[in-house]
Amino acid sequence: MNYNKKTVKDIDVAGKKVLLRCDFNVPQDKTTGAITDDKRIRAALPTIQYLLDQNAAVIACSHLGKPVATFDSYVKKQAEKGKDPASITEEEWKKSLAKLSLAPVAKRLSELLGKEVIMAADVVGPDAQAKAAALKPGQIMLLENTRFEKGETKNDPALAKAMASMAEVYVSDAFGAVHRAHASTAGVADYLPAVSGFLIQKELEIIGGALANPKRPLVAILGGSKVSSKIGVINNLLEIADTIIIGGGMTYTFLKAQGGSVGKSLLEEDWLDYCNDMMKKAKEKGVKLLLPEDTVCAKEFSADAEPITVDSMNIPDDCMGMDIGPKAIAAYADAVKDAGTVIWNGPMGVFEFPAFAAGTKAVAEALSKSSAITIIGGGDSAAAVQQLGYADKMTHISTGGGASLEFMEGKELPGVACLLDA
Repeated sequence: MNYNKKTVKDIDVAGKKVLLRCDFNVPQDKTTGAITDDKRIRAALPTIQYLLDQNAAVIACSHLGKPVATFDSYVKKQAEKGKDPASITEEEWKKSLAKLSLAPVAKRLSELLGKEVIMAADVVGPDAQAKAAALKPGQIMLLENTRFEKGETKNDPALAKAMASMAEVYVSDAFGAVHRAHASTAGVADYLPAVSGFLIQKELEIIGGALANPKRPLVAILGGSKVSSKIGVINNLLEIADTIIIGGGMTYTFLKAQGGSVGKSLLEEDWLDYCNDMMKKAKEKGVKLLLPEDTVCAKEFSADAEPITVDSMNIPDDCMGMDIGPKAIAAYADAVKDAGTVIWNGPMGVFEFPAFAAGTKAVAEALSKSSAITIIGGGDSAAAVQQLGYADKMTHISTGGGASLEFMEGKELPGVACLLDA
């Protein structure tokens, strides 16, 4: 995939209407609807401010959550949950949509920018069209949740064309959504010149650079629960990494494949042969593939469970692996000490339980002390680094969990492929 794409600085946006795809999929309080973390809104500010400073008229758009776009689909979904279809009203469906309105985002964005963000009542309906037509250079508006349109996730050309008709240029800055071929992430680029914003530019330069031309040694730390969700990443990284470190729930499938006893640990029996193939491939390619020598396990999956440290190949039958042990921590910290580049995706254990967070914490600490280029691949690893207070010590924390994972797999990202090549 070509990572070298035109950015917002490569085109003239002065006085033009710009459709800007952001990632405003922010967490909200379930009761009040208040935004509980505005990090994603803040991440969009450099691109928004640049466009406004260039006297562009900005038409921002984003999705939020997973609204059910039609009443029929809503009825079907509720019926699957055991609700009587006859008792479901349109009023109830509309209330479910109202909870996922981008109006609170418009309010917060207004506060951060220090200027009014005009909120449209729809995506491509009469209100959005009228407000976009009246928008002046230097002004900004926000379209309603793109997923309120059923054609959004289907990349419906009619919806993409309607969105594109409001603007003259398309700027993509929602890295968290570029792995999806939706109308607002890829479809609109069929009708408008498309470039990246600063957020996507940074992701492409840093992650793309680490994959294409890493500062060596390149160490990849892969955690998370399942081998099956990381197949593509392991496969791709075996071609470019010097060392691959395995942690998290997927460890136990690797250990079992080597003849170990894993007790009640998470296990994917169907992937044992795959794990053996990966270890064989690593050996052939001269890639170090490190598994934890010891494991912290427990008799039950609970925050209060008593931690027991055992040899990784001999986890008792009545126990399950919950974290990497002290010997593994020392070996993993040693492996990143002299690295040139470290890519980390996935926690080492059940880090949400304090008794089983030591492995994840130690890896974060080791990375914070390393002189390597440190890249955190979004999702749980990003949350862990933030939570543990090491965020400012990392070179780059990706804003997209799923997108960064597919990026590391070497897959083409539809929301990047559609941008103009530099």
